[in-house]
Amino acid sequence: MAKKGKFFVFEGIDGSGKSTQIELLSQKLQDEGHKVYSTCEPTDGQIGKFIRSILKGENKTDEQTIAALFLADRLDHLHNEENGLLKKIEEGYIIICDRYYFSSYAYHSAHVPLDWVIKANSLPANLLKPDLNIFLDLAPEKSMERITKGREKLELFENLDRLTTTRKQFFHAFEVLKEEENVAVINADNPVDTIATEVWLAVQPLL
Repeated sequence: MAKKGKFFVFEGIDGSGKSTQIELLSQKLQDEGHKVYSTCEPTDGQIGKFIRSILKGENKTDEQTIAALFLADRLDHLHNEENGLLKKIEEGYIIICDRYYFSSYAYHSAHVPLDWVIKANSLPANLLKPDLNIFLDLAPEKSMERITKGREKLELFENLDRLTTTRKQFFHAFEVLKEEENVAVINADNPVDTIATEVWLAVQPLL
């Protein structure tokens, strides 16, 4: 059965401007009369909050457990009775999500085999596949420049080595899954308006 809504996911390394573009796309879609639901991963549910505490260094665990926690949070994100993604899609919303399983493939596969992460996420992938994955591509050096501005403390994945590896792993995952996934790569170093136009050109044919 065809799903009633649409599902667009923004991906990218830290500092790539996902929040700004999600806001702009959301506004544009609403102006065109669509029902829009914006969300993110990790979620603000209990599992998501625990993940955030690990990223901030308040709790510690190993890489495989972190990957499994992201999967658990994603499944709750899909099935949640109150505002789950499957419920929202059924209600005809256009969902715009900040990160989904490609973030898991990219961030976790530096320490856990990519095959394992893809297999582990096969359930979410089968339940709800994005109509489009929008990857905002930014050089890791530029990312560090942006995320260190005005901040004293960085999170677990926020260092140049990790960001460089993560960007590389994103492209590796796109290549591995190119037959199954719809991905648009957009230069995140361009002016905000230019990026927004490119995002719209990628999204519009799918509406």
